[in-house]
Amino acid sequence: MVEQQQYYYGTGRRKSAVARVRLYKERGPIVVNGKPIQEIYSVDDLQRTINHPFKVAGVSNEYRVVAKVSGGGLTGQAGALSHGISRALCVANPDFRTSLKKAGLLTRDSRVKESKKYGLKKARKAPQYTKR
Repeated sequence: MVEQQQYYYGTGRRKSAVARVRLYKERGPIVVNGKPIQEIYSVDDLQRTINHPFKVAGVSNEYRVVAKVSGGGLTGQAGALSHGISRALCVANPDFRTSLKKAGLLTRDSRVKESKKYGLKKARKAPQYTKR
């Protein structure tokens, strides 16, 4: 019988992306949707965004992350992962809360795409005006 490991859970959101993050108290890789982050997020900037909460808390390479991300693009997903990891770290150790809060990692970035308006091409872009 397989023994269930204890984990800390956090949900992160950014734009239309949602990340469900499980944090295990052991050294290991960050796995997103069954693949390592280097495979999905090949851009260094996105990897830095995902790893930022660990740097702020000062616990690099002390946790193993297993996450499921859905919706949005790569940037939104990376932001959602960062938010979820931050929330899970707060559950794991409440002492991290002050440093994560100060870095702005616990606040959900509420900026989302503005909805399209009728009569316009996009949310605010109007069709070209013709005089004649």
